[in-house]
Amino acid sequence: MAWTGQCPDCREWNTLVEQAAPRAARKAAPAKGNGRSLPPGEPGRPVRLREVRAASVERLSTGIGELDRVLGGGVVPGSLVLLGGSPGIGKSTLTGMALANLQADGNRTLYVSAEESAAQVRMRAERLGEAALDVSVLAESSLETVLGTIDSERPAVCVIDSIQTMHSSDLSGAPGSVGQVREAANALAELAKRLDVAVILVGHVTKEGSLAGPRVLEHLVDCVLRFEGERERTWRTLRAVKNRFGATSEVGVFEMRSGGLTEVLDPSARFVEEATGAQGSVVLASMEGTRPVLVEVQALVSPSELEVPRRVVNGIDRNRLSMILAVLARHARLGLGSADVFVNVVGGVRVDEPGADLAVALAVVSAQRGEPLVGADGRPVACFGELGLTGDLRYVAHADRRVAEASKFGLAPVIGPRGGERLSGLSPCATARQALKVAFSGSRAGRDAEAA
Repeated sequence: MAWTGQCPDCREWNTLVEQAAPRAARKAAPAKGNGRSLPPGEPGRPVRLREVRAASVERLSTGIGELDRVLGGGVVPGSLVLLGGSPGIGKSTLTGMALANLQADGNRTLYVSAEESAAQVRMRAERLGEAALDVSVLAESSLETVLGTIDSERPAVCVIDSIQTMHSSDLSGAPGSVGQVREAANALAELAKRLDVAVILVGHVTKEGSLAGPRVLEHLVDCVLRFEGERERTWRTLRAVKNRFGATSEVGVFEMRSGGLTEVLDPSARFVEEATGAQGSVVLASMEGTRPVLVEVQALVSPSELEVPRRVVNGIDRNRLSMILAVLARHARLGLGSADVFVNVVGGVRVDEPGADLAVALAVVSAQRGEPLVGADGRPVACFGELGLTGDLRYVAHADRRVAEASKFGLAPVIGPRGGERLSGLSPCATARQALKVAFSGSRAGRDAEAA
């Protein structure tokens, strides 16, 4: 076997992927009709689903409420969980805290570190408490050694930090290559299912923020979690992108402190407290999975000195902002073709739902007019809704939960779309233009009442 950098067929460079040679298959029998060969095999016995007995599986609680909720109620034995995030975001801290709580509850745990020595892992675990020092650690990057250790120790939960540093002796590729990552993930998945060991794979991310490695890695695992946030800030969000044992798009909120990650049980309270109520600021009543969360959306509009004005966003999709600006220009007669527009979701939170359209629109218009959007009590305006290209305001799911969450913090009435049942505390609007009229008329009335 020799190294080859160029494909002999397509003549492209660096396109070859090494993989383990498959086992020799039995000779195929020729198929009748089309001339193709089909591999022989013993026929299977299909079973009706009603005849299948599904045993109830007891989940393992990590002792971290936000993590358990995102996982769907805890760690499922025999499952494979992929945890991804940028360097320094707190992946090792989160998994270390989870293993410490599981070990304290009498479950056997194993932490496999292929990036750090055992001494380095201990130094990091000391700040997490005494329970974290009872977790067994293995500093090893050999896939065969790790598989043998898991088979011998039989832990309830095992953390592999990270999957990109595992390497198999059957392949000559470097750790982190497509072939090595795929081989390691397949071997760990087979062992996890056979021994009922829950395996948490810590994964790297690319500079674009997506999970590194082959796409088959995300399809292979049972749950994909993304740990997001900005290292300069203390807020962290844990989002379930895929979950075979629970709801997707669930989000847990954490705060990084000197003693590790701390759960933020009521993120709405933290975000509302920081809401300024100044011009260009509104509160969005969003849904993160099954939980309503109030976040502040800020916008800044300034004259541009560039031929092509800038559109800078943080926390929302940039293409979504372009669409909202086009709707405002066409149906609200708001021309921003010569202005720079900046939109930010405060706290490093990312909002991926269409219900944020109205909040972005109100924040941009407030910044362009220089008028703050506040109620009679001086608190910022809360809103939600999806903008259509025709200028209409469309219904989004869980309107009752959004309104109830805003009312809990005294932000009613909430500006939102019509549709569904009538809700107390909701100011229904049919179009974006009507929503703007309600928002600014209420804001002027609030300022007049405050001045009087």
